[in-house]
Amino acid sequence: MAKAKAAKKEPSQIANDNWKRYVRLRDNGHSEYVTLAKKYDRFYCGDQWDAADKKKLEDEGRPTLTINTILSTINTVLGEQTAKRAEMNFKPKSNGNEETATALTKVVMHIGDTNHLDWTESQVFSDGLIQDRGYFDVRMDFDDSIQGEVAIESLDPLDVLIDADAKEYDPKTWSEVITTRWLSLDQVEHTYGQKVADQLQSLAAGGDLYGGDSVAVEDNRFGDTAGFDLSDDGSSDRTIKSVRVIERQHKRMCMSEWFVDPETGDMRPVPETWDDAKKQQFGQQVGLFIQKRLAPRVRWTVNADQILLHDEWSPYKTFTVVPYFAYFRRGKPFGMVKNLISPQEQVNKISSQELHIVNTTANSGWISEEGALTNMSDDDLAERGAETGLVLIHARGTQAPQKIQPNQIPTGIDRITQKASHNIKEISGVSDAMLGYESAEVSGVALKSKQQRGQIQIQVPLDNLARTRHLLAEKVLELVQQFYVEERLIQITNPAMPDPADPAAQEQMAVNQVTPEGTIINDLTLGEYSVVISNQPARDNFEESQFSEALQLREAGVMIPDYRVIEYSHLAQKRDIADEVKELAGLAAPSEEEMQMQQQMQEFQIRQIELELANMEADMQQKQAQATLNMAKAEELGMDGTIFQQAMQDLQAKMMMKREELRVRLELAGITAKTRQQDSMTRTAVSLMQHDQKQQTLNKQEKPQPQK
Repeated sequence: MAKAKAAKKEPSQIANDNWKRYVRLRDNGHSEYVTLAKKYDRFYCGDQWDAADKKKLEDEGRPTLTINTILSTINTVLGEQTAKRAEMNFKPKSNGNEETATALTKVVMHIGDTNHLDWTESQVFSDGLIQDRGYFDVRMDFDDSIQGEVAIESLDPLDVLIDADAKEYDPKTWSEVITTRWLSLDQVEHTYGQKVADQLQSLAAGGDLYGGDSVAVEDNRFGDTAGFDLSDDGSSDRTIKSVRVIERQHKRMCMSEWFVDPETGDMRPVPETWDDAKKQQFGQQVGLFIQKRLAPRVRWTVNADQILLHDEWSPYKTFTVVPYFAYFRRGKPFGMVKNLISPQEQVNKISSQELHIVNTTANSGWISEEGALTNMSDDDLAERGAETGLVLIHARGTQAPQKIQPNQIPTGIDRITQKASHNIKEISGVSDAMLGYESAEVSGVALKSKQQRGQIQIQVPLDNLARTRHLLAEKVLELVQQFYVEERLIQITNPAMPDPADPAAQEQMAVNQVTPEGTIINDLTLGEYSVVISNQPARDNFEESQFSEALQLREAGVMIPDYRVIEYSHLAQKRDIADEVKELAGLAAPSEEEMQMQQQMQEFQIRQIELELANMEADMQQKQAQATLNMAKAEELGMDGTIFQQAMQDLQAKMMMKREELRVRLELAGITAKTRQQDSMTRTAVSLMQHDQKQQTLNKQEKPQPQK
C-alpha cells in the first residue's frame, strides 16, 4: 500500500515553525553576540567606559579619560583594504571559452560599478573587524529594469542569524540563514499589502502576539509615551509601532533533474521553467543526458508574527548571504576589536589615574592655626589654596600657614601606560611604522621594510577578505548565468583608464546577441568558469605607478607614444593635451567632414582609374589590330615580329597593374563604407534598445518578489 501523502501545513503553522527556528538561533548564541557586538562598536566610536564605573568616578570628582587607540588601529587596517581594491576575472573551464570569459568579466565589472561595490566592501570589511561579522546580500532587483539587475548590499550583522551548527566559512555548507528587519505598519502595507497590515493590527488589538521580540506595541493614551508591556492583560486600544519580519532561507531535500556530461561526469541542474521538449532538445545538442537525483534545494519562508508572508522555493540556487569573518576558527568567527578591549580599558584607567594624581598635587592642602588668617577664612584657603600669586596674611603671634607636601606620582605608572599601548600593537599587528610613527633618522627603505613586516601580521583578515571576494564573485556569476538570459547592451567603464570621463574609457557590449546566422554572441548562460581575484591599487596610486613605469620603459628604449605617457600624468587638461599630440603626430581620428572628404577623394580616384582603364582598353584594341597587321607584314618580309609581341605584353602588364590598383581602391572604399555603416548601425541599435528598455519599464507590472 502506498504511503499516505503528508498533509499540507496551514499558513499559520508554517509561520509558527518559522518563528520557532528564529527563536532557536536567537537563544543559541545570537543574543549574546548582539550584546558583545554593540559593545565593540561603542569602543570603536569612543564610548569605552562602563556607565556605572563612570558615574562613580565622576561623583568622586575623578577624571574618566578616553584615549581611543582602537580607532587608529582599526582605521590603519581599513586603509590597507581601501588601498588595494579587488578586480574579479573569469577563466574558462572544460566547456567555456575565452571570449565568453572576457564578456563575463566585463559584465561583473559593470555590476560592481552600478552597486558601488568598493564602498560596500569597505562597510562589510569594517563590520567584520569591529563587530566580528560582516555580510553581503546578493540578489536580483527588478525595480528599475524588467530584465532585472544584480543588486549587492551590505547587511547589518546584528540582523543576520546563521546556522547554529555551521562549522565552515562557505555558506554553501550551511543549512539555513535568517535575516530580520523591523518595519512599521506603513512599510508592511507598502511591501506586502493592506490585508497583511490589517491582520497584524487585529492581532495586536486582541493581544494574540508572540512577544516583545516579534511586535513592538504602544498604548494610545493621552500623554503616555511609554511603550506597551506585553505582559499586561491588555486593552483594546493598542497599535503596532513596528513588527519584526523574519526572512528564512533554508535547505530541503527534494527530487530534481540534472544534466550529466557522460565524458566528464559534470552535473548541472535543469532549469525548472523548461518543458520536456526543450530539455531533450538541449541535451541532444550538447551531448548530455538527464538524470533525477535527490539534492538540497533552497526554500524561502517569510513571516511577521503569526502572519505568513511568503513560502516558496527560492529563485536562487544558493543563499543570498555572503559572509566576511576577519578571523575564523572552527565555526567561531571573531574580529579585531574583541581582543583589544582589555588593553584599551587599561590605557583609559591608567591615564585617568595619572591625571587624577596631577590634579590632586595642585592643592594638596594647608596646615594653619585656627583663626590665624586675617584676609580670608579657613574655608577660603581650602578653596583658593592652589591659586597663583595667592597672598596669605596671618595675625601677629601666630604661625604662618604651611602647605602640605603632595604625594609624588608613583614611579613606573607611565611605563604601565606604555605597556598597555604596546599590547594593543602586539595583539593587532599594527606597528608604529604602519601608523606612521617613526623617527626622522629612519631611511625610506628601512621604513618601507618595517611597514611590509607589519603587514604580514594583518594578512589573516586580508586573506579572509580575499576568500569572501571569491565567494561573492561565484554568487554574482551564478545570478548572471541564471538571469542574464536575454539580449542586453551593457555600458562598461574601464578602471584601467586614467580618466573615467574619457570616451575611450567607456565601452558598450552586447551579450546574448543572436546573429542572422543563428549563433549567439557572448552567451552568458552556458559554460563553466573559475574565478580569479586580482588586487588593484587605488586610482591615484595606480595612475602614479603607471606614469612612472611608462617613463622607465621609455628610458629603456620601449617606443611608448607620447600621448600615452601624457594620459597617465596628473596634468589638469591631460586629455586635451594628449589629443593635440595625437593630432600633430597624425594619429587623431578623422572628423565627420574629413571622412566625407576622404570618401569623395576615394570616389574621384576610382573614377580616374576606371577612365584610364577604359582608355587603355581602347588603345590596346587599336594597337592589337595594328600589331597583328605589322606582324603579318614582318613575316612576309622575313623580319622578326618579337618586338611587336613585346610591345603587346608591356601594354597588357600595365593594364593588369591598373586593374589591381582599381581592385585595391574599391576594397579600401568598401572597408571605409562598411565601418561607417557599422558605426551607424551600432548607434541605431543602442537607441532602439534604450527606447525598448524605457518602454518596458513603463509597461512593467509589479510582481511579488522576495524582499530585501
